[in-house]
Amino acid sequence: MNEYEYLLQEAYEQDITVKEKPLQGHDGRIKGDKIAIRKSIETSAQKACVLAEELGHYYTSTGNILDLNDYKSTNLKQERKARAWAYDKLIGLDKLTRVHTLHNCNIYDFADFLNVDVGFLIEAIEYYKDRYGHNVEYDDYVIQFIPYLKVFKKK
Repeated sequence: MNEYEYLLQEAYEQDITVKEKPLQGHDGRIKGDKIAIRKSIETSAQKACVLAEELGHYYTSTGNILDLNDYKSTNLKQERKARAWAYDKLIGLDKLTRVHTLHNCNIYDFADFLNVDVGFLIEAIEYYKDRYGHNVEYDDYVIQFIPYLKVFKKK
């Protein structure tokens, strides 16, 4: 099973209905326990990223948060919280430590390895930079975010 299928299973287990629909303006939407994913999204990796964020909204948000214009608004804070949930669900420090096995690779290789969309991975790395700073120690690894993503075993 790929990440999208795992997330569909999780949604099913939580009695959340997920349907692919011809959405316009958004890749995904959630209302109550119903999630719509834009049908024309091309890859399962992209669909997984969208579904993870919508599940993040289900678990962390309340009410209608479509207006994100005010950067101090509760809506924007809820949006960030849902995205953080999605980053941790699909990537997280645990999965980032697994990329240490890849040598001489680029962000596209990392995204393929993690089965996520490149844009989503870049946003997640920015989020982790803001959260942890230059690097973070996790288990037997150091995950470096600046100047670029690098994972190595502690000495």
